[in-house]
Amino acid sequence: MSRLILVLGDQVTDTLSALDAADKTSDIVVMAEVAEEATYVQHHPKKIAFIFAAMRKFAARLREDGWDVRYTQLDDTENAGSIPGELIRRAEETGASEVIGTQPGEWRLIQALEDMPLKLSLKPDTRFVSTQDEFDTWAEGRKALRMEYFYRDMRRKTGLLMDGDQPEGGKWNYDSENRKPAPDDIAFSGPMQFTPDDTVQEVLDLVDSRFGNSFGQLRPFWFATDQTQARRALTHFITYALPRFGDFQDAMMNDNRFLYHALISPYLNVGLLDPMEICRAAEEAYKEGHAPLNAVEGFIRQIIGWREYVRGIYFREGPDYPRRNALNHQRKLPEFYWTGETEMNCLSKAITQTAEEAYAHHIQRLMVTGNFALLAGINPHEVHEWYLRVYIDAFEWVEAPNTVGMSQFADGGVIASKPYVSSGAYINRMSDYCKSCRYKVADKTGPDACPFNTLYWHFLDRHADRFAKNQRMNQIYANWRRMDEGKKATILTEANAFLDAL
Repeated sequence: MSRLILVLGDQVTDTLSALDAADKTSDIVVMAEVAEEATYVQHHPKKIAFIFAAMRKFAARLREDGWDVRYTQLDDTENAGSIPGELIRRAEETGASEVIGTQPGEWRLIQALEDMPLKLSLKPDTRFVSTQDEFDTWAEGRKALRMEYFYRDMRRKTGLLMDGDQPEGGKWNYDSENRKPAPDDIAFSGPMQFTPDDTVQEVLDLVDSRFGNSFGQLRPFWFATDQTQARRALTHFITYALPRFGDFQDAMMNDNRFLYHALISPYLNVGLLDPMEICRAAEEAYKEGHAPLNAVEGFIRQIIGWREYVRGIYFREGPDYPRRNALNHQRKLPEFYWTGETEMNCLSKAITQTAEEAYAHHIQRLMVTGNFALLAGINPHEVHEWYLRVYIDAFEWVEAPNTVGMSQFADGGVIASKPYVSSGAYINRMSDYCKSCRYKVADKTGPDACPFNTLYWHFLDRHADRFAKNQRMNQIYANWRRMDEGKKATILTEANAFLDAL
């Protein structure tokens, strides 16, 4: 009897474990564009279009390869509206009683599949360097789960940038060389862009009609939507941007949204690119003398280090992880996160860019929108859902640890040893945002003071019981204690007034 082989929208990969376990001569591939997956949070329309277009093209490839593919488009009249509903419908249609799938990247969908009245077999997702068992073994018994040590094990496992049993160049990490501030200009035209073909145009029209009122602009749409395009985008980055990527990976600029960033994370996260394929291409650029070690190491660390690490954390910590709130922050997400209408230039730039591109790079997310939310005491689940909604590369397994753990410290220190907070000085050092801001980053108090300055000390003061004894924050709290009492009172009063006005 035939079995149903489930392929999800972020699993458009030829080597998917569910396909490897299937029999092409008898099994039936099920793919479906369903309202539940498009609306459980109100995703950016570019994200929905990207996934639907990639799904349609992948389904066509599978058919060309001889698979029986039952594909449901969003506007099909018989669409059941959910992945489990579509599987049940296809089981009734074909007489199949068993489903084989690859483990989804969200606890929510895993539970929904397990609740189906069909026999279910979920295969491990083999598109990662580390298995969950390997990560759990590494994590077991450790007092702190710090990414750096996991990353070193991944370097040893893969052999990437290794000289025997030692790291290439004698150091594991070249981050100290990758923190240059924003340059005067960028000698890179940005990521490779693709003109929508007929398949993409059809999807864009569908998404426009169904999700036109969602946050974010659908057009222009230029993302890769198949493996060939994604590989061209990777080659473009390796050739033209990787050599300078490391130097300016943390920089931010008013008039350049992409700097030397790759923008391949959407392709990697849905399966159009393989992590080792990417890393080997970068390593080869180093070996050929095309890109320096600091750039290549920093790039590879994001993929086999950070990306693998946060996935391990997500599944190890369990389904409740996205709702953790260790600091008990309860303030609502400000309206300007949806409009970009704020006098704080850095926030306005990052949010406007997010609306238009469905993208902002990691420092814009961590040290601008995330930093503000943490300082202001925004409920971390609202922050989590915002990030999950607005970014094209956001899937819960990767987004939740980055937001709940790294950005908002809502997991109480599972990921970060201290909260990632800063005053306006950091943003001023790493960007040109402050030069054109209505506020003055040099002012610590007063009507023109950068709100990050007063909110920074307000955060530290209200969480002193938790963080004052943190060794990495001792000096910061010593500075606060030495501050004149009148100045401290002014800072807290102005911060409270600002927060009340939110």
